Amino acid sequence: MTDLARLSETMAGRLGARWITHEAGRAQFMAAEGHHAAGLPDVVAQPRTVEEVQMLMAAAQGAGVAVVPLGVGTSLEGNAGAVAGAVSVDLSGMNRVLEVAPEDLLCVVEPGVTREALNEELRATGLFFPIDPGANATLGGMISTRASGTNAVRYGTMRENVLGLKVVLPDGTLIPTGSRARKSAAGYDLTHLFTGSEGTLGLIVEATVRLHGIPEAVLAGTWRFDGLDGAVQTVIETIQSGVPVARMELLDPVAIRACNAFAGLTLAEQPTLFVELHGSPQSVREQRTQLEAIGAGHGAGVLTMSLDRDEQRLLWRARHAALPAARAMVADAVTWSTDICVPISKLAEAIARARAAVDAAGLLAPILGHVGDGNYHVFFVLRRDDPVGWEKARAVNEQLIDYALSVGGTCTGEHGIGMGKRAALVREHGAEAVALMRRIKAAIDPGGLMNPGKIFLER
Repeated sequence: MTDLARLSETMAGRLGARWITHEAGRAQFMAAEGHHAAGLPDVVAQPRTVEEVQMLMAAAQGAGVAVVPLGVGTSLEGNAGAVAGAVSVDLSGMNRVLEVAPEDLLCVVEPGVTREALNEELRATGLFFPIDPGANATLGGMISTRASGTNAVRYGTMRENVLGLKVVLPDGTLIPTGSRARKSAAGYDLTHLFTGSEGTLGLIVEATVRLHGIPEAVLAGTWRFDGLDGAVQTVIETIQSGVPVARMELLDPVAIRACNAFAGLTLAEQPTLFVELHGSPQSVREQRTQLEAIGAGHGAGVLTMSLDRDEQRLLWRARHAALPAARAMVADAVTWSTDICVPISKLAEAIARARAAVDAAGLLAPILGHVGDGNYHVFFVLRRDDPVGWEKARAVNEQLIDYALSVGGTCTGEHGIGMGKRAALVREHGAEAVALMRRIKAAIDPGGLMNPGKIFLER
C-alpha cells in the first residue's frame, strides 16, 4: 500500500465527498494562469475548519505524504502546481469573514475569502481592502505569494497589510503570529516569515489584515504619450515629487491593441498610463493639476479622467483583462508573464531594454505593469508548437532578470518564485542566503513535505 493510499484510508471517512479521488473531480484543480504545465493532483482535500486542517496535516506527516496548498489557482509561476504522490489541499471553502473591527481598521478572514468578496462584505462600513493583483485571488494565496498589484504604489503590498496569522505547521500544530496592534517588537517576525513562503512552511488558516477608508473622491482615466520614455519619465517624476497617486499603470501600444480588441475600447495605440487618484474632491483636483504639469514636459496628451464609478469599473476591468487579452491575440496561444521590479530610477532603462530585447527576438509581447512602484510585466504570447519562440522568450526573460539584479532590483515583484524562478532566487540572494532559507525550512518542515519542488532547486 502506498503512503497516499494509507492516508486515504484515514481521511476519506472523515472528509467524505471532500476527499476527492476520482479523475473528473481532480481535473477541476489543474487550471492555472501561468505557462507551466498543469499537473493532475493525485488526490484533493477540501477542509472546512481549522480542526480539519490540523487533522489532515498531522495524518499526512504520519503517512509521509506531501501537501500542496491551493487557492483559486492563479499561480503564475506554478506555485500551487500538483506534485506526484501529494495531496492538494483546496482551502477556497474556508471563506468566512470572521470579524470586522472598523474602529481598529482591520478584519479577520479565513484563507479562502477572495478580495472581491471581502470588499463586498465591507461595503457598508466605509472601509475597503486595497490590495488588487488583478485576479479575484484568495487572501490566503495573496499572502502566500506576498502579492501586490495596481494599488500598491499608495497602499503597499500584502507585506504591509498583514498584521497577524494563524498557521497550521506540518505536524498539525496551530500557531498564532503577530497581533492586532499596528506595530510590535516582540520576538522574531513570524508573520512576515510565512507571508511570501508559498506554502512551503505551513498552511495559513486565518489572517488579520489592515483596512483603509474608502476615499471621498476617486478620479480615474487614461493618459496617452508620444513615446514609452515620456510615459515612464512622468511616472518617475510623479513618484519622486510625492504626488499621492493611488494607481499608475503603463500599457505599451501592443498592450493597448490587445485590450481594445478584447474589451471593446477605442484607445489610441500609443503608450498609455491608466491613472487613479484618491482623496477629497479638492485634493484629487490638485493631484490632477500636478500630474498635468509633470506630463507636459514628457510628450503627454490630454489626461482624460472621470468621477463616474461605472466608467472607472469598465476601465479597470479592461486593464485587469490584459492577460487574457494578450492570449487572444494568437489562436490557441499561451501567455508567459514575466515579473520584474527595479528601483524607480532605473525603470525607464529597464522598460526600454525589455522592448528592445522583445523586438530583436521577433516576439509578440505586450509590456505593462504597476510602474508606480517599479514593477512591470512582459506578456510573451506563444504558440504551443513553437519551440524556437519559447527558447527566445527564455533568453529574453533571463536578460530582464540579469538587468534587474544588476541595478539592485528583483526577479519577482509579486508572482513569487514557485517552480519558474528557483535558479533566479540563487542569483538574486546568493548561495549562502538561500542555504539559510533551506535551514529555516528544514527546521519547520524536517520531512520536506510542504509544497516540495517550489522555491528551491532540487539537489
